[in-house]
Amino acid sequence: MKYGKLNASAATLTKNRTEDSVVPISGMCSTCVDGCIGMCEIGKSAYRGPEVIYPQPFGLITSASEKEYPVDLSHFTILGTCRGAYGIEEDSDKAQFENVNVEQTLGHDSGIKVKMPIVIPGLGSTTIARNNWEGLAIGAAISGIIVTIGENVCGMDPESTIKKGRVVHSPQLENRVKLFQHWQQDGYGAIALQANVEDTKLGVQEYAIEKLGVEVVELKWGQGAKDIGGEVKIKDLKRAQMLKERGYIVLPDPHDPNVIDAFNKHVFHEFERHSRLGMVKIESFIKRVEELRSAGAKYIFLKTGAYRPSDLALAVRCSSEAKIDMLTVDAAGGGTGMSPWRMMNEWGVPPVELWSLFYKYLAKLVDNHKHIPAAAIASGISMEDQMFKGLALGAPYFKMIGMARAPLAAAMVGKNIGLCIEKDDLPVYVSRFGRRKDEIFEASPELQKRFGTKFDEIPYGAIGLYSYVKRLNQGLRQIMCGSRKFSLEHISRNDITALTHEASEISEVPFIMECDKEEANKILEF
Repeated sequence: MKYGKLNASAATLTKNRTEDSVVPISGMCSTCVDGCIGMCEIGKSAYRGPEVIYPQPFGLITSASEKEYPVDLSHFTILGTCRGAYGIEEDSDKAQFENVNVEQTLGHDSGIKVKMPIVIPGLGSTTIARNNWEGLAIGAAISGIIVTIGENVCGMDPESTIKKGRVVHSPQLENRVKLFQHWQQDGYGAIALQANVEDTKLGVQEYAIEKLGVEVVELKWGQGAKDIGGEVKIKDLKRAQMLKERGYIVLPDPHDPNVIDAFNKHVFHEFERHSRLGMVKIESFIKRVEELRSAGAKYIFLKTGAYRPSDLALAVRCSSEAKIDMLTVDAAGGGTGMSPWRMMNEWGVPPVELWSLFYKYLAKLVDNHKHIPAAAIASGISMEDQMFKGLALGAPYFKMIGMARAPLAAAMVGKNIGLCIEKDDLPVYVSRFGRRKDEIFEASPELQKRFGTKFDEIPYGAIGLYSYVKRLNQGLRQIMCGSRKFSLEHISRNDITALTHEASEISEVPFIMECDKEEANKILEF
């Protein structure tokens, strides 16, 4: 069985000439003909070289792997029951899905409270994150969830003031933080600030804690899309030179006269900015956590990527020893920025496998009476059934679901509908619901009631994200109600079962034909 494909993808704007006849092992056309203009990745690489490594067009897209893993969350099914109720009285007039509580608390003092168990992981210096941050930050704030500012924002900000190698002012970072803080409602949700190697050198988190009132910071080891540093494309020569001077890896060298000449002649149109690899050690990790606490950080998170199992074990141990507040494990397969396409498809531990290991490692710590942080999982989760399965797979340790591409998609759709409304050029697919903001967006009446005249200040992108989260909220409560679980802490591994033997073997969740076997036999002995 073949799980992935080579040499042609919409992600890299490439295709095979003989689309119905492709060599499986290489992805090449079955007949590679002399005379072809080069539409596949090999052909396009013959004239555009390393540009074809990345999904395109950069800045307008997010991307995720096309690889079909042997096991995913669809290999599990949710178990409902006609008996009982957990977290509410066993009364048909009370045990209704509207009464399911999906709020969650986090942190050593349970001081972070969210309306939904959702964290939007780091969206950093990429163009698409910057262009949609208003919708994401305000949408997260009014939805009462966590949103994370990703890496390199200060370093990429051309207006940042850096003195003696430390950032002392960044308008872009300040704007990102203030947008959330201004719209935060009743203390729900939080804004977290991530940092990589370059951010740490610049003192970005210390600046945000001291000057911007940020309480939650996150250390970053990696992501599910790639196992190297963060990357973006730069279309401006002077900006590429600025980033090179600030210590970033920029390719090709923007100070090289030959490169400058080629850029000005439009031989190529974009520079690549790369970040450095982190070098993780237990001692240095604990030291950094202590530094951040001394600087005033109230809560500290760690996000790690789809690295090998021993690295996941290291993340769990570091989180335990440093007593951090939340550990997010991002499995292979997706990303919101510029990730190498083949790397995104062919490296890293897949979701079900990585999350199952995560559960086992946390359980081992509990057996050894060690501290465990709140756990979050991320990778391609977009709907309420996946949220439930993910929480159940790692119950009782998994507390939060990381979602980036899906919330970003909702914010982008909301923003684009707004642009169409302003131009009076709504597509038929949308205009059938109305032509005004308060007609098209189903959540408008409740937002108008909550915010009064401020409703008109809410960006379209934020309404898009809020509406999507509202859908997830109701959908999750309905599923939980069907499993008779009326608050998140009652979700258990017994609420799902594996549909395949392989899924069962990986996760140690019982196979469907073995599920409830003893209890069923007891019921039938009468």
